[in-house]
Amino acid sequence: MAGPRVLIWVQHLLGVGHLHRAASICRALLRQGATPLLVSGGLPDPTLHGIDGIGFVQLAPARARDATFKILLDINGEVVTEEWKSTRSTMLQDVVNNFAPDMVITELFPFGRRQMRFEMMPLLQMLRGMPNRPLIFCSVRDILVDRGKPQHDVDSITWLQEYFDAALVHGDPSVIAFENTFPMAEKIRHMLIYTGYIAEQHVIPYTEAGIDEVLVSAGGGAVGMALFQAAIAARPLTMARDKTWRILVSPLENPHNITTLREKAPRGVIIEPVRPDFPGMLHHCLLSISKAGYNTMMETLGGGTRAVVVPFVGGNETEQALRAALLAKRGLMHMLPEPEMTPQTLAAIVDHALASPKPDPTAIRLDGAEETARCIRAEIEKHRR
Repeated sequence: MAGPRVLIWVQHLLGVGHLHRAASICRALLRQGATPLLVSGGLPDPTLHGIDGIGFVQLAPARARDATFKILLDINGEVVTEEWKSTRSTMLQDVVNNFAPDMVITELFPFGRRQMRFEMMPLLQMLRGMPNRPLIFCSVRDILVDRGKPQHDVDSITWLQEYFDAALVHGDPSVIAFENTFPMAEKIRHMLIYTGYIAEQHVIPYTEAGIDEVLVSAGGGAVGMALFQAAIAARPLTMARDKTWRILVSPLENPHNITTLREKAPRGVIIEPVRPDFPGMLHHCLLSISKAGYNTMMETLGGGTRAVVVPFVGGNETEQALRAALLAKRGLMHMLPEPEMTPQTLAAIVDHALASPKPDPTAIRLDGAEETARCIRAEIEKHRR
C-alpha cells in the first residue's frame, strides 16, 4: 500500500507557533512513511527548520494587523482586497487538486481563523463534492481563546459536523480537557482525538550557543519588547547577573525599538534575531525567560530546562495564561502575570526558578507529533479499506 498523502493547511497571523506545530506533524508523518504537504498562508519564516523532504507551498502571505486579528494585511502591509482573496482561494483549491490527498487537515479552523472563511468554505465544499473524498480533520490546541461570542461556537460545531471527520486535540486531558474552554464540546465528544502535546523531540538543531546562558524570547511575533526591557533591567538584580543573557528578538518588532534595545544593552547581554537552533539551546541553557506560547513551553519542557514564563494577554488572549498557570501548578515552570511584571518582580521569580529543581519532561505527554502521525495513518488505512 502506497504511503498516505496528507495535506496540512496552516495560517499563522501574529506569531509562528501554528506553522512550527504543523511542521512538526509533517516531520512525524515523513518519518512514518507518509507523504506530507505543508501549505502555509502566513509570512515566510526564516527560523522554520527541518522540512527537507516535505512538500511546501507558500500561498500569498497574510498577517494580522494587530492582536485583535480582525484586519488582514498582505505581504506589503496593505489591507487584503476581495480580488486578493479570490486569487488565493483559487490557488489553494488548485494545490489540493494537484496533490490529490488522502487527508486534508486544517490547522485551527473551524475553531478559529474565521477570517479565512473566504478560502476555507469553498475548499471544504469542493472536498465534500469529490468522487473519492479525502478524509477531513482539523488540528487544534488543547485550549481555545475565550471569544465571548456564543454564535462563533455554534458555527464551529455546525461546520465541524457538516464537513469534518474528526478533530485532533494536541493536549493531554489530564492537564486540561478540551471542554474546559469549549463548553459545547459535549456535542462533538465522539469526534475528538487527544494526541498529547506536540514538542519536537527528533529534529533538535545542534548548537553550542546558549550553554549556561539565560535565554529571553517572545516567539516570532511583535509582542516581546516589554519583556526584553524588563529582562535587561532585572539582570543586575538576580543571582545570574554574571551570566550571559541572550535576547532573541523577532524581526517583526519595530526596528526603532530594536535599535534602542541594542543601545541600552550592557556588557554580557546579547541582542540578536530569533534563530532556528533555539530548541537546541533550550537543552543546555541555564534558564529560559519567555512568553508562554504553546510551542515555546513544550520545547522548554522537552529540553528539561528551568523556565519563567510571562503569558501574552493582548487582545482577547486567555490561552497562554491558563496553560501556563496549569503547568506552573504542577511545578513544571514559574509564571509571572504580565500586568505584574517589573524588573524587581521578574528578578525575584528568576532567582526562585534558579533555586528550584529542573522540571521532569516525562510529567506530561509530549509525544503528540508521533501520536498524531500514527492516528492519521490508521484513519487513512481504515478509510481506504
